[in-house]
Amino acid sequence: MTTGDRSAADRALPRAAFYARGGSGLADWWTLLHPPYTIWHLSYVVVGATLATTLRWGLLGLTVLAFLLAVGVAAHALDELNGRPLGTSLRTTTLQTAAGLALTGAVALGVVVVVLGATWVVVLIPVGALLVVAYNLELFGGRLHTDWGFAVAWGGFPVVTGYLAQDPRVGWRSGLVLAAATSAATASAYAQRQLSTPARTLRRRVLAVAGSMHCTDGRTTSLERDTLLQPLEGTLRAMAWAVPLTAVALLLGRAL
Repeated sequence: MTTGDRSAADRALPRAAFYARGGSGLADWWTLLHPPYTIWHLSYVVVGATLATTLRWGLLGLTVLAFLLAVGVAAHALDELNGRPLGTSLRTTTLQTAAGLALTGAVALGVVVVVLGATWVVVLIPVGALLVVAYNLELFGGRLHTDWGFAVAWGGFPVVTGYLAQDPRVGWRSGLVLAAATSAATASAYAQRQLSTPARTLRRRVLAVAGSMHCTDGRTTSLERDTLLQPLEGTLRAMAWAVPLTAVALLLGRAL
């Protein structure tokens, strides 16, 4: 799809996301990679790794890079292939190539992590690859493409992988800590989904909003698209800072 192919209704809509950039080329790639959300979900990998008894920085770097390729590039390229929700001008073959190479690279990095001693990751590699493809292409009748499917795949799963890439041993104490962190990440990702879904609808499908709010003090406030978007995207922006900063704090606690 190119800009010239879009209808007048499409052009009346705002940007596809608050971080989206207009134009083509690098702007399209920036939009496709969803930088705030990608960094957000990579932070879950870091959180999981910092829970391990011994933090091996090289393995952490490889694990984060694998998720960057799988989630940041492959998943988002597949998502754009599935209906062009971002409206980029990237060619179908370009998206297919990016998704294939990125997912292959992620799997290869996972194998390296296994060779370096993270034996449990051998089980997680096919699970992760399946989640990327099945969720974003809505396979199996879209059974995984749900709010909870998103929360588990992009919230809980990275935490578990980040931990097991560091330490394949899970005792009852570490298991409780890991379960709590996984639950927290899943809940955080679920909250993201609850906010981002209506925000996407307002940005990508709603042409106009009409109405007003009548308050008990006599004030009347007009309802507009931006008025409805502000609390949704304001919270998303705050969370996109909060989760990575939490990961940074945990890393500093291990490094200092």
